Amino acid sequence: MNALSDFGPATGVGSLPGTDAREAAKTATGSFEDFPFLPELPARGPGADMIGRTAGLLVELYARVEPSGWRLGDRPGRDTRRARSWLGEDLDAIEEFTQEYEGPLKVQAVGPWTLAAALELRNGESALSDPGACRDLAASLTEGLRLHLAEVRRRIPGARPVLQLDEPSLTAVLRGQVKTASGYRTHIAVDRQLVESTLRDVFGVHADGPVVVHSCAPDVPFALLRRAGAAAVSFDFSLLTERDDDVIGEAVEAGTRLFAGVVPGTDAALSDPAGSVMGVRTLWRRLGLRPGLLAESVTITPACGLAGASPAYARQALAHCVRAARSLADNPE
Repeated sequence: MNALSDFGPATGVGSLPGTDAREAAKTATGSFEDFPFLPELPARGPGADMIGRTAGLLVELYARVEPSGWRLGDRPGRDTRRARSWLGEDLDAIEEFTQEYEGPLKVQAVGPWTLAAALELRNGESALSDPGACRDLAASLTEGLRLHLAEVRRRIPGARPVLQLDEPSLTAVLRGQVKTASGYRTHIAVDRQLVESTLRDVFGVHADGPVVVHSCAPDVPFALLRRAGAAAVSFDFSLLTERDDDVIGEAVEAGTRLFAGVVPGTDAALSDPAGSVMGVRTLWRRLGLRPGLLAESVTITPACGLAGASPAYARQALAHCVRAARSLADNPE
């Protein structure tokens, strides 16, 4: 499921600056005519942030804001209602700007392990501390994603949803680096096979479409994600090191698509489009991969952080991604 038709040459990561859903939808659809995305606007406050937004998708589990962060509770409160209301606004806006659209449309949610690391149980510890809570959370998330994807399909019948799961804490979960509530210790590393099987189960909710996993942390576990069934991996290109070469080469050869975050996510002077993808071409040569594979294997995105950029820069960065992707396709050498 890795044909060009499943993805587009460029798209956004998810978050945009500002608080206006219509303006964000207009930007996301206008910038990426062949691979728009459902924008997230964390500047609106709790419930629009990535954890709160996904907590609002959960089925029969609810979360509320405490001074320490999001905590699981027994019943939906105003924080849950606010998260769901904002998501509804965002869906209204994207529906308005995708009339008659046919093609891939990316929607984002937080993955099960980053969610488990971020959500607190009643005792204040992360859900990660309780294997049963992790299981319940993954099951609730899976059902919530099923309903969310069905809603997207109902509103935009011509769209082929691409599900992106944000897992920035995944490496820390695997390495036992997630801090306990006291901050003095860390939770023990979760078994890699359990991490992989949980991801595989959650990915299964979108069996008829591709799943992308996004992480803006160093040392993204490409091989584990590929085995779990991710069709694509989204990452900040600047965080790659040469020790990632082998796993990236294997992933590409196995048909995994790379979403390369090459355009700075915070206000910066942008190079020419060809300069922005020079590192991708260099990586390709280093791996000995066929230049013709580039356009089939890479989608260009901004790096993380666009929510903190100025609205003018965000629009400029998204437009730059499209031009950089065109440069990659036109001159793969």
